[in-house]
Amino acid sequence: MMVEIERKFLVDTQKWQPSGKGTQIKQGYLLAGAQKTVRARIRGSQAFLTIKGQPEGIKRTELEYEIPVKDAEIMLKMIDGFPVEKTRYIEKKGDFTWEIDVFEGKNEGLVLAEVELEN
Repeated sequence: MMVEIERKFLVDTQKWQPSGKGTQIKQGYLLAGAQKTVRARIRGSQAFLTIKGQPEGIKRTELEYEIPVKDAEIMLKMIDGFPVEKTRYIEKKGDFTWEIDVFEGKNEGLVLAEVELEN
């Protein structure tokens, strides 16, 4: 079990451009509620099933399991709504590792940066 503390920020693309190659991600939510979420994600050549528990302040439990890509493809056909498509870039700034997501498809134009914190 992992406890997650993360912060997300909107990115001004006039001030940030990717410095390396990103990884394609396609994901969808099998369950998306205030109490918990269940997500299937294909990231590059790997796939994952992620379960996130109810937030407790700025923390929440996260469980993630690698699954076969074919299983994730089947799960993505089962989601309500549309899949989220994005390219993820990893950038190190000081002591922090940032994940910057450049969205495509229905969310095109959205760019988010996320950092996970220990406390």
